[in-house]
Amino acid sequence: MNVYFISGMGADGRLFKHIRLPEGYQMHFVKWITPDENDTVPSYASRLVEQIDTTQPFALVGVSLGGIMSVEIAKLTTPVATVLIGSIPVAAHLPRYYFTLGNSLGLLRVLPGSLFKRAAKLKRVFTRESSTDKRLVLQMIDETDGNFLIWAMKAVLKWENKELPQPLWHIHGSRDMVFPIMLTHPSHTIRRSGHLVVMTHAAEVNGILQDVFTSPAGQLMAG
Repeated sequence: MNVYFISGMGADGRLFKHIRLPEGYQMHFVKWITPDENDTVPSYASRLVEQIDTTQPFALVGVSLGGIMSVEIAKLTTPVATVLIGSIPVAAHLPRYYFTLGNSLGLLRVLPGSLFKRAAKLKRVFTRESSTDKRLVLQMIDETDGNFLIWAMKAVLKWENKELPQPLWHIHGSRDMVFPIMLTHPSHTIRRSGHLVVMTHAAEVNGILQDVFTSPAGQLMAG
């Protein structure tokens, strides 16, 4: 079965370098595209669908912004499974202070995307990736269009989804600072892990994905 992976903001398919799927499952990486000026999260997700073969059974795995996009894609298609990693399924799980920073202070209207890229790179000093993975994350940030970052943050602040895709699996780090775990309701919690759990705790993530896809329900999905 085809499994489509959607990375987080400021990343690409290399984010999933440590992920391994069971035999019979093929990994595909959805690529970010340039947003139209008036794109919303749902309209942007509808254009990402063009990269997915919906004529065959498929599953979605999304990290962070990619998880949000996976939720919207699941509303437009019929994936046999949607897996979120370090993400949120509904808009109500967004931290409220994001709206204060983004709207009340108007930061997203006045600060350049390059500044957000520098902030994202600075944050890596305090994160737990290996030195090799840290270099890769910094490279992906460098290669990201700053304008895309600004658009994505604005679009997420205007996201209004209230629907949970079914079936849904949700993997979350207990120390995620981007989407604090106390604001959402994951099906699987990985202790002592942060937002980049897909890299720092790949063995645990792989174990959960193994369970998702090889459980009786998962075998039924693939069959």
